[in-house]
Amino acid sequence: MPSPSSLPTIGIDFGTSNSAVACRVDGVARLLPIEGTATTLPTAIFFNAEDRTTHFGREAVALYLSGVEGRLMRSLKSLLGSALMQEKTAVYDGLVSFEDIIARFLRELAVRAGRELGRIPEQVVIGRPVHFVDDDSKRDERAEESLRHAARAAGFRDVAFQLEPIAAAFDYEQRITKESVVLIVDIGGGTSDFTVVRVGPDRAARTDRSDDVLATSGVHIGGTDFDQRLNLDRVMPQLGFRHHGPQGREVPSKVFFELSSWHLINWLYAAKAVRQAKELRTSYADTQLHDRLMTVLEERHGHRIAATVEQAKIDASVTDAPISIDLSCAEPGLAATLSPADMAQQLSGQLENVIASAHACVKRAGLRSGDLDAIYLTGGSSALRPFQHALRKSFAGVNLVEGDLFGGVATGLACAAPQRRRA
Repeated sequence: MPSPSSLPTIGIDFGTSNSAVACRVDGVARLLPIEGTATTLPTAIFFNAEDRTTHFGREAVALYLSGVEGRLMRSLKSLLGSALMQEKTAVYDGLVSFEDIIARFLRELAVRAGRELGRIPEQVVIGRPVHFVDDDSKRDERAEESLRHAARAAGFRDVAFQLEPIAAAFDYEQRITKESVVLIVDIGGGTSDFTVVRVGPDRAARTDRSDDVLATSGVHIGGTDFDQRLNLDRVMPQLGFRHHGPQGREVPSKVFFELSSWHLINWLYAAKAVRQAKELRTSYADTQLHDRLMTVLEERHGHRIAATVEQAKIDASVTDAPISIDLSCAEPGLAATLSPADMAQQLSGQLENVIASAHACVKRAGLRSGDLDAIYLTGGSSALRPFQHALRKSFAGVNLVEGDLFGGVATGLACAAPQRRRA
């Protein structure tokens, strides 16, 4: 069994939607299988109230959707930097903070990595977005500090951080044979991050790469924001969103925004929240819509609907064809449709902000788009067809290179381990 000093430092891409782990051995970075043969693990935890056990990833989601009693938590990364991090929530073994829940997830990643490496690693480089929180440096610092505390509580002795788009740049560097100036585009579940970086085979061996990073930028918009926007537009109207009641006023919208946000859905299942939703009935002219809303809340179908919308987004992007969204959990036979045109229209405003941040990064580097040798895409949401169309139009003539959308950052973090900074 290897000694602690001989174990490689692992890289963890702790993502809003999915997480991955990689290590570098003999100069080669590789992803580790962490759920069967899969090298990604959905960032999900299920606290099983029936047998008082904790489950992770695909298993966590499957148990919840099968009707097992318990708490499903996703999009935990979205809570970093918020006041909720130190608050406690009830699970089967008592009250726990959200920071502790993140620590449990990171510990599980370490244990699964240890199965592959022969021993649980104690050194880690964790990816972080350019901004956990936009335009608030103190909250951003607090977010990194919370993640550091969680990593140490998970058992990591040596914790370091690296910007996720810079990690992606290290991954891209393994693929090229000549020096290049590249815009790294990392569209994750919670953030969109950009880096203009100078990469090349001769630079890869350098210990200090700070001069190669020409600029960074980021915006707090990602895949879960796209999902929420599509959920609000295509699904929530079926439950009463933007519905006008007898007095001509819209049904209060707070419940619909929370029901379309992964990390807030659980709060709507509390008795107080259900009671408040029942009281909305007088705000409806069509009470059938309210019946659907109550079915979703009382039978706890919010996460099921959110997952269905997310999959419809992916399918509509891949097939470039309309996709049916099954809502039979709210009412037998109920469905909605998501077309590529719907998706492009609804996401246009968010995508404009994302593209603007990319241009700001290039400008900050003192360059024009034509000076770029390539744009390297990573992060699952960078595969979104409307986004790629907008990027090609805005950066006409620049080659788009699609990397490992779900594993590139983790691989790059493992590559960054020798140059890591201690936290």
